[in-house]
Amino acid sequence: MFEKSTAELTKMGAQITTKEIKQQPDLWEEAWSNYETMTPEIKAYLDRIKAENPTGVRVIFTGAGTSAYVGDTITPYLNRTGDRAHFQFQAIATTDLVSAPYDYFEADMPTVLVSFARSGNSPESVKTVELAEQLVKTLYQITITCAPEGHLAQRAEGEKNNLVLLQPAGANDQGFAMTGSFSCMALTAVLVFDTHSSEAEKGQYVKTMAAMGREVVARESELQSYVDEDFDRITYLGSGSLGGLTREAQLKILELTAGKIATVFDTSMGFRHGPKSFVNDRSLVFDFLSNNTYTRDYDIDVLEEINGDHIAKRIVGIGTDHGRQFSGENFFFAKGTPNLPEAYQALPDVMAAQTIALLSSIKVGNTPDTPSPTGTVNRVVKGVILHDYHA
Repeated sequence: MFEKSTAELTKMGAQITTKEIKQQPDLWEEAWSNYETMTPEIKAYLDRIKAENPTGVRVIFTGAGTSAYVGDTITPYLNRTGDRAHFQFQAIATTDLVSAPYDYFEADMPTVLVSFARSGNSPESVKTVELAEQLVKTLYQITITCAPEGHLAQRAEGEKNNLVLLQPAGANDQGFAMTGSFSCMALTAVLVFDTHSSEAEKGQYVKTMAAMGREVVARESELQSYVDEDFDRITYLGSGSLGGLTREAQLKILELTAGKIATVFDTSMGFRHGPKSFVNDRSLVFDFLSNNTYTRDYDIDVLEEINGDHIAKRIVGIGTDHGRQFSGENFFFAKGTPNLPEAYQALPDVMAAQTIALLSSIKVGNTPDTPSPTGTVNRVVKGVILHDYHA
């Protein structure tokens, strides 16, 4: 797909999605440059929040669908590497916040609401901001969005307590499925809140990520070999931040094949507790391998177990070639690739998953740019009725 001409891809209904997957390494480098430019403003904003709330602040990462999975992916990592003396990190979907705000918002808890939004026009995203402003006495906001013309970005204009971090223009995906928007928003949020890594280390991480992402593109034929199997089910597994990433990986399959390929996700440890029943001889199983040696043992243990059970069509570990290895098949990045912290590792990993989803979409006869044949699922959600909330 990555070597086909624009004309060929357009005929397949795949030009937009293919381009948007392929360009992500360039977008990550641009997002890093944007972050460097904004660093003084970001630091001043966070320092003010900490000074005004010395007893601590709650940070809620929120969004709907893929945007919610940004929070699921980065929160485990930031719970270890963020400024925990001042910030408590949580990922809560806008769909949960809107439908049951009383379960999540705390009036007397100073809160930073971090909104992830490709367009900034999803009704749940807008309503979540309104509810937060209604229910939380001390509220700050960070709006991480790909669309300067979107409702969230426009709404934040001129607001003292709302820092807008716009993503590269190319991250405003025009295809049905979010790809670059997911990875750029995740990268930006990690760069903002990761206080364990120095700025020099972060820059090196982005450089390594970009090289890994370009390697995914160059090795499309290996990913195609998985998709060429006779399968109709895919399982994604992982741990920590890579466990959060499994939700996004499986959603890409679900979206781009319009449900023609069944998918599940789980943590490597959690999979044994029932979900393993999903695996049969028409299943592909992928596990995002942690670079933490302790956690990696659990990832590999479950792969060895499934392999020993002889129940899956193909089982693959995805990650870097360090430490203990799965005795079966692995999609390892080039030898010598440095180990990345898991929230950064997640982004080249997800490029592999996005590519598998793209190739699977073509396999089942879908058009990846417009994969919902009935139009009942939309790029920006429609038909949501929002109700007034009275505390």
